[in-house]
Amino acid sequence: MTGLPMLVVGHGTRSDSGVAEFNAFMGRLQRRPDAPYRAAAGGFIELSRPPVTEAVASLVGQGHRELIALPLVLVAAGHGKGDIPAALVREQVRHPGMTYSYGRPLGPHPALLDILEQRIEKMLGDTERADTHVLLVGRGSTDPDANAEIAKVARLLWEGRGYAGVEPSFVSLADPGVPAGLDKLRRLGASRIIVAPYFLFPGILPDRIVSQAEAFALEHPFMTVEVAELIGDCDELADLVVERYLEAVGGDIRMNCDTCIYRAAMPGFGDRVGQPQRPHHHPDDASHGHGHDHHDQADPPD
Repeated sequence: MTGLPMLVVGHGTRSDSGVAEFNAFMGRLQRRPDAPYRAAAGGFIELSRPPVTEAVASLVGQGHRELIALPLVLVAAGHGKGDIPAALVREQVRHPGMTYSYGRPLGPHPALLDILEQRIEKMLGDTERADTHVLLVGRGSTDPDANAEIAKVARLLWEGRGYAGVEPSFVSLADPGVPAGLDKLRRLGASRIIVAPYFLFPGILPDRIVSQAEAFALEHPFMTVEVAELIGDCDELADLVVERYLEAVGGDIRMNCDTCIYRAAMPGFGDRVGQPQRPHHHPDDASHGHGHDHHDQADPPD
């Protein structure tokens, strides 16, 4: 065992079921018999309890001064690149002498593709994969790098799995949206579509995916449109978190910075290069400042 504690940082949600599943997942990590860490705590940067400041205080209160911080996000976007590191810097001000190593986001990873495949497989029934199209739905972001990663995941999910096709779409902030993605598959000749949300836990946005898919199905009764389950609290996800933990312990952090809008002047985003990062304001965190809240939907995207 390394002995270094693990701090898991989520974004937060106004969904009670989403918070409950995050807490259940933390329980899974904490009970893990072969865990390489001696302690694990989790918190959110905004919207829901517990705030990350409480999770950090819990670990520091146990005598830990060096942490392994893991962003529980699927893609590297504003939360993973800026909001979470900024929140951790604030915690270093609160706890002088505290240091941390920062892990990388969860995806894309073969384990996540396998989980998505399992969720889709549950919906297939007797239908052949070759007769089924898949619409992969990500959160959507103002970060083009994050949106491009969803397209990559869609392609990787298609490769070698025998589906008729896999197309990417987004539920907020980016195009194509869920209705447009479904309509594209319709125009490509799809008669059976499984919508695969690329989300960890329940929330307002996953609920929106279901309602949009149901509305499309009602308008197109000659098609079969179903929504697969979320990734969810499972051993496979816990295994991936532990893998990211061990990478951070060993210093093997292979971030892709070539298309990061905070490092490279991407078209339409040149003002983001070198932009200072500030933590979100959490209502349960008596912070040094109010930070920023640049999203307008219930569960801001990663």
